[in-house]
Amino acid sequence: MPIRVLIVDDQSLIRSGLRSVLADSEGIVVVGEAADGAEAISSARGHQPDVVIMDLHMPHISGVEATPQLLRLENPPRVLVLTTFNTDDLVIQALNAGASGFLLKDLSGAELTAAVRTVAAGGTVMSPEIMTKLVSRAQSRTPAGFDGMLEKIATLTDSEREVLALIGSGHTNQQIAETLHLSLASVKTYASRMLGRLGLNNRTQAAVLAYEAGMVTSRGSRVEDHRPA
Repeated sequence: MPIRVLIVDDQSLIRSGLRSVLADSEGIVVVGEAADGAEAISSARGHQPDVVIMDLHMPHISGVEATPQLLRLENPPRVLVLTTFNTDDLVIQALNAGASGFLLKDLSGAELTAAVRTVAAGGTVMSPEIMTKLVSRAQSRTPAGFDGMLEKIATLTDSEREVLALIGSGHTNQQIAETLHLSLASVKTYASRMLGRLGLNNRTQAAVLAYEAGMVTSRGSRVEDHRPA
């Protein structure tokens, strides 16, 4: 089955450009477009996309506001934020709202299609610029704030910490299972328990926490000792 994509942006030229890129990608089909968050929600109900490519700054209902509403649908899509803005507040708002990734609009067509495939498979994606910001954010935290995050992570089992770090690296459950030599059911169990212990609503929030805690320094690279020297 092809990956069904809904494109949401208030600029028609950008929507046309994204549609053109994805039209040439095997296994991906654009099922609709929307110019704001309200249209996105309505269109998602009708077209049931697997992935919504979402701009943040739009009239009426913004991308940040629309994302949690999309995720409450009966068949919720994965949300991939694509924007020209990379400020810390927007990153955290979008990802905490449940978006599966945050990319800047200067990415290539190949990077876009790869990101769509990744989030459709259940993974998370982050531009290198955003990853750097999150790591810098963690490094600038007060000792008390950083220790508070570490205390939460310290409640996890070794397996749950491994799953958290791999989620932060953008791995899907299937990829985590292959990396840790576990069954898919075991990975889902560890992920669910980890989210519960940390008081998180979704794996995207877990990815943000992994970045902020210094568990991920670059894509696919994990930090084994999270305490500063």
